[in-house]
Order: sequence, then C-alpha cells, then structure tokens
Amino acid sequence: MVFVFLANGFEEIEALSTVDMLRRAGIAVKTVGIDITDKEKCVTGSHNISVKTDITENEIDFNELNDKNGLNAVILPGGMPGTLNLKNSEIVNRALEYAQKNNILTAAICAAPSVLGEKELLNGKKAVCYPGFEEKLLGAKVLFEPAVNDCENGCTVITARGAGACFNFGYEIIKALKGKETAEKIKESMLCII
Repeated sequence: MVFVFLANGFEEIEALSTVDMLRRAGIAVKTVGIDITDKEKCVTGSHNISVKTDITENEIDFNELNDKNGLNAVILPGGMPGTLNLKNSEIVNRALEYAQKNNILTAAICAAPSVLGEKELLNGKKAVCYPGFEEKLLGAKVLFEPAVNDCENGCTVITARGAGACFNFGYEIIKALKGKETAEKIKESMLCII
C-alpha cells in the first residue's frame, strides 16, 4: 500500500498526477486526508480544487500494517500551505518515522522535501526541491535535476522539484516499486517526454 497524504493547500497536479501514474502501474494507493472535519473526506488544494480522499488520517492503524498489506511508500505532495500542514501533522510524522524504521520508500515533491530535511531524513542523500527551499534540505547533497532517486543506501528517498517534474516523480516511484520495465511502459502509454 502507498499512502499519499493530502492536507489543505496541497499542490493538485503533484498529488493527482502521481496517484494516477501509480494506479496505472497497478500499485495500490490510498489518498489520506489530513485534518479533515468534513464527513465527505474532502480536502482543498492550493488552487481551490476539492478532492475526496480515500481515507482520513484517523483510519490509519500502524499496528495493522504487516507484510501482507503493509506500507510500501509514503508520498508528500508540495504546495502551500499544504506542505506546512503536512509538517505539522502528527500522523504524517508518525508515517515518516515508521517508513524510516522499516526502510520504506519516502517520496516528496516541490516544497515537501523540506519536511524530510527538517526531520533529518535526508542526511547523506541526494535530493532536490522547489527553488528557495534548498536550505531546509538539512544534510542532503542538493542537486538541480527534475527528480532524484537516491538508491545508494537502499531505495529509500525520491524527491522532485515541482509540478513540472510530476511525471519524472511518478516514473521514479514506479521504477522503485515495480521496476524499470513497468515504469517505461507507463511512460510510453502516457506519451511522457521525460
């Protein structure tokens, strides 16, 4: 299972393009609404597009995650104030800690890599972010590519620069979870030029 955390103010393209690509690749994905009071499970993006999430943060039980239906990745889209809302979320922080302890893929795009950097999850790793957030990538070797998959110490972190790199981001996540052949098939079927 892959959790894509959506907080009010998330960047719609980064979140939904990623979810779309992963589902095309046959990867089980759940969008998780953060700080939702709406019974309809709706969260509103930074461009006022409302999205109904699959589950809310209250429906996650880390004790139930195991090898059979375990967590394969945690994904944080960027956007403002979505990134700040993710940073301040207890459940997002628990998910990041769970992922780190269990060597589970963590991916963040745009401003969201700053959340990983401030939690010191990028130490010694290659990473990218939206311009202006580089100083928050504490301990990282900051690059300026569209997306970076740091596999040197196990495939544990993927970062991307922004909305324009969302297909690169999705491609790298698929490649990490399902292999290059599947990632290439999705890329070709979507006519992605990356």
